[in-house]
Amino acid sequence: MKRKHSSLPSTAVSFSAGFLLLTAAHGAAADVTGSATVTSDYVWRGSSQTQEDPAVQAGIKYAHESGLYGSVWGSNVKFKPDNGASSEFDLALGWNGDIAQDWALDVYFLRYQYPSADVDLNWNEINAAVTWRQNYWLALGVSDNAMASDTTGTYVQLGARYPIDEQWRVEGAIAHYFLDSDYADSYTHGYVGVVWAFKAPFEARLTLHGTDSAAKRLFPGAAGSRVEFAVQAAF
Repeated sequence: MKRKHSSLPSTAVSFSAGFLLLTAAHGAAADVTGSATVTSDYVWRGSSQTQEDPAVQAGIKYAHESGLYGSVWGSNVKFKPDNGASSEFDLALGWNGDIAQDWALDVYFLRYQYPSADVDLNWNEINAAVTWRQNYWLALGVSDNAMASDTTGTYVQLGARYPIDEQWRVEGAIAHYFLDSDYADSYTHGYVGVVWAFKAPFEARLTLHGTDSAAKRLFPGAAGSRVEFAVQAAF
């Protein structure tokens, strides 16, 4: 569960300004993509963000041929104890592209926003991911205000996907969240899932999530083993 207080309110303004500059400068060579998802549970880094209730999610991404991009993604949320948050919006500005044969890099600034929360839950994170042959990746996220806690956090994930055929693939990852000892325990989580691209642009996903005991202590009732089923459409 992402939580607590304090971050820089001017960051949202900076993001908007950066996105507008990207749009104005590169509108003629833009690629706009998006997605819409209905899922049985919104699971973020091993813990439920909806108290195991369903979520409706949607996102849109504006990318330039140079590799620069901006995106907005949103979902409903429900935390315990109730802090007034009912929605989450993730704003990203970044760059991705090939850095060598078979290798790609994605670097981006991410802003988590909870506009209806009674307390300040907003926080920022710098992320980077290296991908090999589009099927294997190592991702890193760093924040000095992890989960709006005024403490540092470093998230590392190693993942892979295996295409079985044109319709089916298997995906999985193992990750560790290094959290400042002043805040809470560091913890490990992982997932494995099967994806069925049954009819373009739709696909269905069944994912099994699991966490260690440290995550259960940190997010009581929200972490542990759980199954998530989702249907997504991409455009």
